[in-house]
Amino acid sequence: MLTGREISLVDINQLISQYGYAALVIGSLAEGETITLLGGVAAHQGLLRFPLVVAAVALGGMIGDQLLYLLGRRYGERILQHKRLRRYQDKIEHARTMITRHPRLFVIGTRFMYGFRVIGPLLIGASRLPPHVFLPLNIVGALIWATIFTTLGYVGGEVIAPWLHALDQHLKHLVWVVGAVALVWLVRFGIRRWRASRRP
Repeated sequence: MLTGREISLVDINQLISQYGYAALVIGSLAEGETITLLGGVAAHQGLLRFPLVVAAVALGGMIGDQLLYLLGRRYGERILQHKRLRRYQDKIEHARTMITRHPRLFVIGTRFMYGFRVIGPLLIGASRLPPHVFLPLNIVGALIWATIFTTLGYVGGEVIAPWLHALDQHLKHLVWVVGAVALVWLVRFGIRRWRASRRP
C-alpha cells in the first residue's frame, strides 16, 4: 500500500505529465528537491525538455525565496521570536553569523542547507540585506540548485530506465516515486553529515 507521501508524489508526477512546466513552477515554490528530481525524470522520459525544466524549477524556487525574503524584511523579527522557533535559536544565531560574515555565499547556499529551505530566506530578509544584492544572488542560487537536482533526476532516469522497460505502467510510476524519494533522502543525509563534520 502507498503511504500518503508516495500518493502525493504520484499525484505530482501526474500533474507534471498533464500540466508540464506550469506544474513545475508552482510545485517548486514549496516542494523543493522532489519536484525538481521528478522534472528531471520527466525530461529523461521525453515528456519535457531538460533546459526548460531547469528554467521552470529555477523560476519557481526563485519566486518562493524572493517572497520569503520580502516576508523576512517586513515581519522577520516577529516570526523568528515565535515560540515554535525558540528551540532553534542556536541554529538561528549561527545562521545570522554566517549571513553577516558571508552574505553572498549564504544566499546562494541556503537552498542546499538541511533545515534552512524556508527559514534561510526569512533570516536573510530580517538581516536587512539590500534587495539589489539579494535578487541577483537568488537567481544564481536558483539556477545552480535547479541544474543540480534536475540533472540528478535525469541521471537517475538513465540508470533505472532499462529495468523499467518491461514493467506495467502503474508499477513504473511507483518505481520512479520510490527512486525520487530515495535520492532526496540520500542527498539530505549527505548534506546533514557534511554540515555535522564542519561543526567545531
